[in-house]
Amino acid sequence: AYASRRDGEVSFALRTPRRAYGFHAGRSERSASVVKAMLLVAYLRQRSVRSRPLAPADRALLAPMIRSSDNDAASRAFGIVGDAGLNAVARAAGMRRFESGGGFWGSSRITAGDQARLFERIDARLPERHRAYGLRLLRTVVAAQRWGIARTRPEGWTLYFKGGWGSGSGAVNHQAALLRRGPERLGLAVLTSGNPSHAYGSETLHGVARRLLRGLESAPVGLVQQPKESGLPGLTASVGHLRRAP
Repeated sequence: AYASRRDGEVSFALRTPRRAYGFHAGRSERSASVVKAMLLVAYLRQRSVRSRPLAPADRALLAPMIRSSDNDAASRAFGIVGDAGLNAVARAAGMRRFESGGGFWGSSRITAGDQARLFERIDARLPERHRAYGLRLLRTVVAAQRWGIARTRPEGWTLYFKGGWGSGSGAVNHQAALLRRGPERLGLAVLTSGNPSHAYGSETLHGVARRLLRGLESAPVGLVQQPKESGLPGLTASVGHLRRAP
């Protein structure tokens, strides 16, 4: 109800290891800088990188791309992994509607459902040797970019996230995140476009996330743990209202 009252277009998806929820979760949006998380995974998964120690040059490229959302670093990383690298990450994560940008990373097309699916298991998509490093970058985004979901982190949960926005215009303002507490995890993505301003979009991100994550700080351990049975339910993308996948 809150999302439907906001100006512009709003979509979101939330995944636990047991369930998936969404509001317009299959709507395609221009990715902006959210796709830099996929660039990070694609770079670290390269055969020439995944099994060796990271060199200073690797860290000098990846750290500013994620922590301060440096566009020049993203363009250099994209020049290395290309559309093929992004598409490989999408396939590995089971993303259903991702479209690479055809030469420019920021023009890639994403959905909230796909981004929640990616982030809920983004640690598993990172090569084991570089998993801690990749997660550390996503955990230490600079303070100036910690709006929206970052303002709603429940106490006791660790947040790993990436945002994307339209140079302060409000054209797009997206965030996707993994939240973990011990063995528990959930993936969350909120995408907005056509906002009256950047501040308005940021408030929408905060408002949606606050409602979805309410009560997690006091939730009993085990609420969002991986069940013993194998397999995850598919995400149900709804039109106009929130639905739960069976």
